[in-house]
Amino acid sequence: SVFGCNSYLHSQQHLHHCGRPVLILGILASSISGSKAVTNSYESIAKVTVGSGGASSVEFTSIASTWTHLQLRVYALPNGQQNFGLQFNSDTGSNYSKHMLQGTGATVGAYGSSSQTAADYLGLFSDSSSYPAVSVIDILDYANTNKYKTIRALTGQDGNGTGTATDWRLTFGSGLWMNTNAITSIKTVNVNFRNYSHIALYGIKA
Repeated sequence: SVFGCNSYLHSQQHLHHCGRPVLILGILASSISGSKAVTNSYESIAKVTVGSGGASSVEFTSIASTWTHLQLRVYALPNGQQNFGLQFNSDTGSNYSKHMLQGTGATVGAYGSSSQTAADYLGLFSDSSSYPAVSVIDILDYANTNKYKTIRALTGQDGNGTGTATDWRLTFGSGLWMNTNAITSIKTVNVNFRNYSHIALYGIKA
């Protein structure tokens, strides 16, 4: 496989790991309560559960233009401290910008860069096999061919310790893909996922 033995490729038709099919598990969208709730706003597209040996990336392909926005929900057990990021439509050029506001028990900071090869300030994950980093990422107007694509993310991780910079953090991240093409594939970058990490893709109706 050109994606390597630590990489997953997902499409609406198949999910393969090292040339072998692996299980795709559908999940229900978040339940919403209340008399005015719209319970069908989120539709589950696909979910990946990382198996034994971990994965260096997860990729969703053949994404239809059915929805208005997309949402990724990430439960990561990171193998190493890394900046979680995304690439779209196999674009590895310097066509992304990224921004991050981060707070920990010890420090706060803000960062930003342009002309990047990925939007990878969506969350700074700390190495842990026990304490997951969780992230909700919105990809806005992903199928709109008249505008660049905006990404926003909320990420948190608690190491159950003293509150140092490497123990817990809350991150607000954003990114821009400077391309007007509809997004048809999403690939995670810069994070090695341990076994039992989960990444789910949802479509959001207008």
